[in-house]
Parts: sequence; C-alpha cells; structure tokens
Amino acid sequence: MPVYITQVRPRWADMDVFNHVNHAAVVTLLEEARAGLLFVEAARLGFTDMADGLVLSRLEVEYKGQLRYTGGDVHAEVSIEELRHASFVVRHTLHTGPAAGDPVAAVARTTLVPFDVSAQRPRRLSGAEREFLAGYQVGESVG
Repeated sequence: MPVYITQVRPRWADMDVFNHVNHAAVVTLLEEARAGLLFVEAARLGFTDMADGLVLSRLEVEYKGQLRYTGGDVHAEVSIEELRHASFVVRHTLHTGPAAGDPVAAVARTTLVPFDVSAQRPRRLSGAEREFLAGYQVGESVG
C-alpha cells in the first residue's frame, strides 16, 4: 500500500480566534502535501504531464481533532483512492505532529481532473499519468 509521506508546516498566522489552525489554512496544508506528490515526486520520477494542468472538482474534509500551531512540521500522508479515465481521488491524512503515530487531525478527499489549459477543457489522464498514480493507489481503479 504505497503512500507518499511528507511534512507540512502550519504558520503562526494560520491560527484562528480559538487558537487552532483555521479551516482555510488546513486546506492549504492539504494542497501543499498533495502538490508534493503530484508535482515534485512525479517530476523526480520522470512523470511531468500533470504539471500541464489539473483542477480540483471536489473537496471533503473530516476533522478528527484540533491542529494547533506549534512552530513545527506535521506529518502528512497522501495516496490515490480512485483512478478513473478523466479524474482521480486523492486521500490525505494530516496528523497533529511530526510523527505517523501522532493523532490524526484531519482526513480529506479531493477529486482532481486533468485539464488542458490551452483548450480550457478537461482531458483524459495520459498513460504516464495513470502509471504514476497507480503506484500510489490504495483503492480500486474504476473505468
């Protein structure tokens, strides 16, 4: 079960009046973790097609606990839950601290659609994109 693991860091300015990281900032942390897999790791392994265009079509966040600003990194896990011909679902797990054993603060799912920027329309995943994403898949492929 391949999972991309990274660290993301909340900022002091991400805190809200209740002294925990604001929802919008949590969504940004999820995006940073996801970008690490889809752009940095993909490029490192020679898969660069996704950098040509992706749009987010759905976002679900389930909070399991509070994420507080500590000045340090938090552990993030990213994997592919569903792989379709023209979209895929990314699963994110964000912990409250830097270790995998730290409590989970949030679990999220994002649906992403490959996008042709020049034509301004969705497109199908390329074979290379599917190959890369399948390497991090934990769910079943769907048509």
